[in-house]
Amino acid sequence: MRIVSGIQPTGNLHLGNYLGAIKNWVKLQQESECLFFLADLHAITVHNDPGELSANCRNMVAALVAAGVDTQKSILFNQARVPAHAELAWLLICNTPMGWLDRMTQFKEKSGKHKQRSSLGLLAYPVLQAADVLIYQATHVPVGEDQRQHLELARDVAAKFNNDTGSEVFTQPEAYFGETAARIMSLRDGTAKMSKSDPSDLSRINMTDDNDTIAKKIQKARTDAEPLPATVAELEGRAEATNLVGIYATLEDRSVQSVLDQYAGQGFGSFKPELAELAVAHLSPIRDRYEALRQDTGAIDEILRDGGERARNLAQPTLEKAYAALGLLRD
Repeated sequence: MRIVSGIQPTGNLHLGNYLGAIKNWVKLQQESECLFFLADLHAITVHNDPGELSANCRNMVAALVAAGVDTQKSILFNQARVPAHAELAWLLICNTPMGWLDRMTQFKEKSGKHKQRSSLGLLAYPVLQAADVLIYQATHVPVGEDQRQHLELARDVAAKFNNDTGSEVFTQPEAYFGETAARIMSLRDGTAKMSKSDPSDLSRINMTDDNDTIAKKIQKARTDAEPLPATVAELEGRAEATNLVGIYATLEDRSVQSVLDQYAGQGFGSFKPELAELAVAHLSPIRDRYEALRQDTGAIDEILRDGGERARNLAQPTLEKAYAALGLLRD
């Protein structure tokens, strides 16, 4: 099984992307061939400060390694070091109908009322996402529910290219869902995904937060007045309660039902302190490793150079096949 997955270089992880993706990456690298990349080419579909983008990429590498990504077992790199991503994206863009892109949900959400002012890159970036996985012949892609549509597009793009060129250049990747909660929600609104873009810092736990801040945010997390129920079915309609129980279960690699078995009938006044203690115990070592790693920019750059070289070597054969399938002369 070959796994390919990317993450936005925001500079630091928060609990949502750690539990929703990175914790799963750490498990996957023990049993699969894994490529993990920083999506810096995706980042420039909207305005970015160049210096901040570079710093964010380096900080994200430190965060990923601190969280357990092993650069000996996995390939960790940034897109810009592997030109094949952008090259293949252009070949695929030329074979992708506009209608497929225009109906993408995330484009509609991000462009909002200003569609005509959005960059062409924002419209076309799902094709770059397809290239990100197709270039490595990925068999599986870890996805949350919000990325299902993009993976389906990647499969459609691969099938259309193969069919139109009468070739078998690309593997159609399958979705891989982790065993635990794939989506961690805001601590202030259980119906909204935890996000760095939320204006309230209380909505998320940053991996750089100190122990007191982690505990404070959990104590202030929105809940309801009802005690914890005995079954998962009884959590239906209780978004904030579902989120906090899910966080506890994911941190401990337990089922939600086993957490409810332990805390059924108890109120959040007793549950939150124990969740805070668990979160601090789990996250504080990661934070400490991150703070040490991020100071060594030379080591971080070496990780990216090595990962980029290994990724380029894997990508080149597929890129050459795609050029050849289109009749483009390369020799």
